[in-house]
Amino acid sequence: MVDDKDRPTAPGTGDRRRRDGGPTLTGDEHAPGDGASSGASGRGSQGVDGQRGRSAGTTKGKHGRPHAFSDQHRRLSKGAALRGAPPNGDGRVWLFGLHAVRDALLNPRRRLHRILLTPNARQRLMEGQGNGDAHPDALLAPHETLIEIADPRRFPAPLDPGSVHQGAAIETEALDWGGIDTLVNRASEVPSPLALALDRVTDPHNVGAVLRSAEVFGAAAVIAPRRHSAPETGALAKAASGALERQPYLRPVNLGDSIAKLAQAGFVTIGLDGAGDTDLADAMASTAGRPRLIVLGAEGPGLRARTRDLCDIIAKVPSAGSFASLNVSNAAAVALYAAATTRGP
Repeated sequence: MVDDKDRPTAPGTGDRRRRDGGPTLTGDEHAPGDGASSGASGRGSQGVDGQRGRSAGTTKGKHGRPHAFSDQHRRLSKGAALRGAPPNGDGRVWLFGLHAVRDALLNPRRRLHRILLTPNARQRLMEGQGNGDAHPDALLAPHETLIEIADPRRFPAPLDPGSVHQGAAIETEALDWGGIDTLVNRASEVPSPLALALDRVTDPHNVGAVLRSAEVFGAAAVIAPRRHSAPETGALAKAASGALERQPYLRPVNLGDSIAKLAQAGFVTIGLDGAGDTDLADAMASTAGRPRLIVLGAEGPGLRARTRDLCDIIAKVPSAGSFASLNVSNAAAVALYAAATTRGP
């Protein structure tokens, strides 16, 4: 539950500019249209319809007039997200929300630069939010020099005005989980490893939810190409609800080459597509006990031609009726569960 005093600042209630005078960087712009239909809908990849994209709104100056560069900034920020670069261009991102901030503070891999907290958010983090911490101040004590106490009425983090930050935000460098070799090495350490690949899924809310499911069902990694996929942003971290700090999110330059490399390492590749000729349950049963890579595509064309050609099996999630549409994160959860329950001994 968000306290009223820590609600996000409404658009136009202050001069929301960077200290260098440039436009506010939200970190959450993303391309709409991630998704695909399932079942009888044809060649669409299993699951994504219904986007949660939103406009960042007009950035206003202190006299209430829109900045002339606001529309251009939104286009540039969106382009940066599609290229896979962090929105502010220097490898740093802003994460927000009590859960996302808490998990990032607990992650020793994180390189932090700023921590913005309202008095209420600081108190809630110190109390451990009911998690039974033996030393409630231990979370913040190592980072005291980075903490800035913020006015909840003018929260200074450069976030989208609609971001539910709960009075907590951190500026941090994006995590680097390494390349595909990291996954190959990690997979060799566990029986019947499982991984998931996203082919041009750009919505951060969907990708965050996929990371959450992947962590729950024991996936070794989630893979997405560096371009045309969701980069690490505050919106993605909030949707992941802590999974971003635990689940490797690999961003290779070329997804097809990565799939081919995993095939050489013994992975069987199962692509999800509404027009698949094999039910998901049968595909999982026939590959039980083997290393598996599940691949999901985005709305429209679904899996790209090369991605589809690299799949050993094209499977579908059968529907009970004529309505056959799943959000990509839901389709991923179904597939991950089916894989997890057929891993074998």
